[in-house]
Amino acid sequence: MKSMRAYREHFPIFKNTVYINSCSYAALSLEVEGAFQRYLKDRHEVGADWIGWCDRLERVRSLFADLLSAKADEMAVTTSASASLSAISSSLDFSGKRKKIVTTDLAFPTEAQAWHALKKHGAEVVHVKETDGMIDLDDLDRLVDDETLLVAVPLVCYRNGALADIPAIRDIARKNGALILVDAYQGVGAVPIDVNEWKVDFIVGGSLKYLLSTAGVGFLYVREDLITKSEPTQTGWFAQEDIHAMLIHDNIPATNARRFEQGTPSVPNLYAVEAGLKLILEVGVENIREHVAALNERLKKGVQEIGGKLMSPMDPNKHGAMITVASTDEYALVAALAERNIIASCRDGNLRISAHFYNNNDDIDAVIGALKDNKNLLA
Repeated sequence: MKSMRAYREHFPIFKNTVYINSCSYAALSLEVEGAFQRYLKDRHEVGADWIGWCDRLERVRSLFADLLSAKADEMAVTTSASASLSAISSSLDFSGKRKKIVTTDLAFPTEAQAWHALKKHGAEVVHVKETDGMIDLDDLDRLVDDETLLVAVPLVCYRNGALADIPAIRDIARKNGALILVDAYQGVGAVPIDVNEWKVDFIVGGSLKYLLSTAGVGFLYVREDLITKSEPTQTGWFAQEDIHAMLIHDNIPATNARRFEQGTPSVPNLYAVEAGLKLILEVGVENIREHVAALNERLKKGVQEIGGKLMSPMDPNKHGAMITVASTDEYALVAALAERNIIASCRDGNLRISAHFYNNNDDIDAVIGALKDNKNLLA
């Protein structure tokens, strides 16, 4: 494997900018840029290449599977995490005793909204509270019971970077016979995921953050023995067992996770996603986690030394790649950093600083220096 310093050269934005906003959108690599160019070249030279595009879709499916240590048949390639959640929502059955969905106060809006939309079908939606920025496991244990159908949690909270204890949450769900879903969007590509260790039912995510690609492609992992028991009603021709059969008098869903897909895939973005996933797998998520952890320890120490207030957990095992700092005016602070060509983002009163494998100590020191000079905007 090349050094992280060598990989940094694949991202032209660092010639003039400190980009530390991967929690919002990844920096653009030469590989992903080249993939978009290949799509345009194919359109000029071939026009419509449905066989080739379907082959690319299957390659992307396999790469997502490799990323999660899953089987390709357990992966659906969707257009977004929202589309994945909608497909799951449409497969849930509220006709029996289990009508409760347990989500959290750390949920991303799309995830929670998907469950609240099911109230019209009889769903009862409850929220686990947060304690010190983390999912309160005692409250979770209190809320999950034998009437719970699904427990849904974020792997990493988009507001503060807190990393959930998935095995502990899974065990609470399982002892009550509930399904468990993990929204991994804010962690996948930066936090190692192995479905064989997690043993959860659903995982959703997408490609525009730590997976280096672009909006327009998401993924859905469905545990193998749950697939054929699920009957999503949000469907489309790419969800059929034979997408070339062009059925109009029946619905014969695929026997694998493709049954959770819907219409025509986002073809241009498949090119980009394939390139981004290949690069992530080449670098290795374990290596990314180790590299970013060192940067974040430097960042946390620097923030504390200048009197800033960290809103992410101090324990490196309890946060993802994103570190958050409390601000009196988060938008003004983001703007102040941008004046120094430092690109970050904010949510919920916090500055979000999210390193990736392409960042280095100089980036972290630039952020700390900018925060020191803008202490008036720190809470």
